Amino acid sequence: MPRIDSHLHVFAKVSPEFPREPTPVCPPEREETAEKLLVEMEKYDIDGAVLVQIGGTSLEQHRYLLHCLKTYPDRFLGIGLIPPDAPDATEHMAELADGTGVIGFRLSSIGGPRDIFEKPDIRTFQTYRIWEYAAERDYVLWLYPRAIDAHLLPHLVQAFPQVRIVLNHLGMCPGKGKFTWDELGRPRIEVTGYNLAMHTTYRLARFENVTVHISGHYAFSKEAYPYPDLAGWHRSLLNDFGPKRLMWATDFPWILAEPGYGELTTIVEKMLPDLSESELADIMGGNAKRFLRFPDRNS
Repeated sequence: MPRIDSHLHVFAKVSPEFPREPTPVCPPEREETAEKLLVEMEKYDIDGAVLVQIGGTSLEQHRYLLHCLKTYPDRFLGIGLIPPDAPDATEHMAELADGTGVIGFRLSSIGGPRDIFEKPDIRTFQTYRIWEYAAERDYVLWLYPRAIDAHLLPHLVQAFPQVRIVLNHLGMCPGKGKFTWDELGRPRIEVTGYNLAMHTTYRLARFENVTVHISGHYAFSKEAYPYPDLAGWHRSLLNDFGPKRLMWATDFPWILAEPGYGELTTIVEKMLPDLSESELADIMGGNAKRFLRFPDRNS
């Protein structure tokens, strides 16, 4: 069974060849390359990975991602971003995913009514055409929705059962003003003990086309590795989704300094110690291989 890191980020230094949007934690001179990632993967017997675009949403800013996918086609698949102001999101999607190894797109905003009791017309959602086009072209949708949009997801998932859905980072939904960066330059999400994301993920568990990432622990936990305060949330995910719809990921590079890539390769065993060997193998890569249709690695 392959071992697949199903969510992480790589980026190069800013250059004419590989333009991107610098940020305080990703300044122009910083790089976390695919080759650096591959060193970690080889060390810990990881066969493949899903590279999620970072550094901008335009086609030009995806150049490094596309370079990595072309250079290592049997090791990586890609997830792209869509410009929020794109005049035609589907044109952008088609061009980015045309034979490149990009298999889907990450969304954080859904764009529907705020009233959770209103019966919505999904055709009025700002992202409706993206969902419809994903269904037409068999793209995966990679979701890290804002808390304010979380109640809209079941309506879309029910309308598009053929679209493969991946809920990022334990299915958590960041609330407004709750996202910061910690002293190590890692995302930090403030989550209360009673989080409305629990209701969203529970409601989505009945849909067979929805999977959840076991990842991003450092951003939510109030304790050091192995993040014991999140163990209950993991048990709930296992109970709701089952071992066939959970996928392990590291969120490289944010975890390199603390706790380290190798430590993250054992986090599933620590969080869910009662898994059978086959269930653990599924979560560590078998599910990503099947659900994301990962290519066979060349010998």
